[in-house]
Amino acid sequence: MMRSSGLWRTLIVGVLTSAPLYLVTLISASTAVATLQAGLTCIGDCNRDGMVSVDELMIGVDITLGIANVDACAAFDRDGDGSVIVSDLLGAINGNLGGCVSDAAFCEKTAASSLNTCVEQVNAAEADCYMSSGKACAPDDSATSAALAALESAVLAACPDAASVQAVGYGPSFTREGLVSKLQGTCRADPASLASRSFGGPQGAALAAGTAGAVACLTQAHTAGAGLLHDGLALYSQCVIDRHSGNSCDASAIDAQAAALRDQLAADVTAACGPGRLQTLIAVDEATYAARAATQVRCLTATALPDHSPLSLDCGPRDALANTPRGEYVQVVLDEATYGTRCGDGSPFAFWVRLAPEGLPVENVVVGMQGGGVCIFNDDCKNVSAGLFEAMQDQPETGGPLSNDRAISPFADWTKVYLPYCNQDVFIGGGTVNHFPDVTVNRFGAINVRAAMRYVRDVIWRELDRTTEDGYRPDRMRVLFGGFSAGGFGTLYNYHYLLDDLQWAHTAAYPDAALALDNGQPLGVAGLGALLLADSPVSWGSRNYAAPYCLATNCGVGPVFLRATAPRLRAVPEQQFLILSNQVDTTQVATTFFPSTVTWINAMRAAYCATRELNGVQYFMPAISQSIHVISPRNQLYTARPVDGVIMRDWLASAFSNPDTVTDRVEEGTLVQDYPGVMPFDCPVAP
Repeated sequence: MMRSSGLWRTLIVGVLTSAPLYLVTLISASTAVATLQAGLTCIGDCNRDGMVSVDELMIGVDITLGIANVDACAAFDRDGDGSVIVSDLLGAINGNLGGCVSDAAFCEKTAASSLNTCVEQVNAAEADCYMSSGKACAPDDSATSAALAALESAVLAACPDAASVQAVGYGPSFTREGLVSKLQGTCRADPASLASRSFGGPQGAALAAGTAGAVACLTQAHTAGAGLLHDGLALYSQCVIDRHSGNSCDASAIDAQAAALRDQLAADVTAACGPGRLQTLIAVDEATYAARAATQVRCLTATALPDHSPLSLDCGPRDALANTPRGEYVQVVLDEATYGTRCGDGSPFAFWVRLAPEGLPVENVVVGMQGGGVCIFNDDCKNVSAGLFEAMQDQPETGGPLSNDRAISPFADWTKVYLPYCNQDVFIGGGTVNHFPDVTVNRFGAINVRAAMRYVRDVIWRELDRTTEDGYRPDRMRVLFGGFSAGGFGTLYNYHYLLDDLQWAHTAAYPDAALALDNGQPLGVAGLGALLLADSPVSWGSRNYAAPYCLATNCGVGPVFLRATAPRLRAVPEQQFLILSNQVDTTQVATTFFPSTVTWINAMRAAYCATRELNGVQYFMPAISQSIHVISPRNQLYTARPVDGVIMRDWLASAFSNPDTVTDRVEEGTLVQDYPGVMPFDCPVAP
């Protein structure tokens, strides 16, 4: 049958008109290759002459319409599935218009553009869900599912085999199905993170509490943030693809453009909401909101383009990461110029990581944050030991859940992370410096924790990309996140970062000896929280690091914070606070300014009864008559001291082996007799 050029145009236009937007994008995002090089192939190059003619395009159209069999030109069946679809035709058109590219190059371009389109569509879906239901989209949301399915179709069509995927740089074990899984995981996670930050957690707390003006502010901020994710990823991707295609890309110029996009986002949010308004709604100010969205852009780029030269990104596998042999502790010293971290005396922040032994899941992680008290004013800070203001000399904890002995801990073969405590700010300092008459204290605790966790993510990312077929995905992480005493407070106040920013959904938190009870006096947890958040000489600069669903000045109080957090927990079964404490703890009495042990015990018992039925909040509290501060690293208590018939080791382990069965383990004990004035629990507990 004779085919005129007019008929060809009609058919091609018809195909393009019926194509989904993400496929049309492949043409506009493609980079022309002027000269065919050895080893390059074209979809639709039926006679293998290194070009795609109009007649060959027509064969592809006929195959797509069912007029011809795929055997008429096997070169159209890029993925070998026995069919020719629109994306195959688009690849052929690219070859006709701009020359042929390698399978790897086409796979790379498609992965980047498809991820960008998917993220854009899921961002829109999340906005619709929050506006219609007041909360995040359900896992089976139809618009999200459609976006993920479109991504899958595009990537499978563009990446014909594992070799093409591996040639892009994704990893020596990657498959094309694995690449789809990785990209889909990111397409779910990043929009969820942006939306959670924008609307007050996945429960939409800021929307529920806001006026019409506040809702408009948050909606416009989210829309602008989604725009930055799209435009930033497109900017970075085009640079990388240009360079990989033999064209030029000035990395410094691209960085400047990315910074301009970030600054424009901050300006747009300020214009939409009014100066300072955003922080009153979701804790973060406009500049921080924009900076965190820009961080997401860099991680999206690292996900889509593992070889992202000439760009230098601070996310994902990179040469600057330390060598971390499996099964060995490595001390990581973070450079302040790169990570913004700092200890109390101005020295570098350092932490320890031990990847799971070879052959065991590196994505299973136990985190322990060191304790060491707290200082607030000149008189108490000047008396703090110098060793508590630096991190280089600290050694990792190896007791309880951080033990590497399988006879002691079911987490023995998990990756271990130990975060020293060096700022006297319960890991919530946001980068301020307190200049007291006798001592200067840098309050960088929250910055240190979060930089360390991102670093750990990138090390695990590197290992998973090296050893698995689908690499790092946030949803494959299983994390037991906790700390002791001051580190327990840090667990309370940083848990949301792992869940909402890192999107490590399968994370449980175990704050040990950190009930954060308030004594009802001006010098107490509530009163000090207001002081430390205010613009004062003792401020810790913590507001930008607070959970976006608990903004009151008394949110540092344990029961208040738990009530605010409970609605966002149990999105998956592992999301729980596993609260540990002995019921007699004179250190907690002193550090929270209670007048006596008896008053603290009574406050603790009242707080337990008031919060015991909160969603995702569980307690393990023995009633040992002697004062014990911090119980989980003590192997005898961890492995041999049951409460209500269950030992702590097994209770924590069940949070991952069978999380739906975790229940409170709290006992009455003999404290009423041992401490005159102590009242019995006013709710059911074990004897």
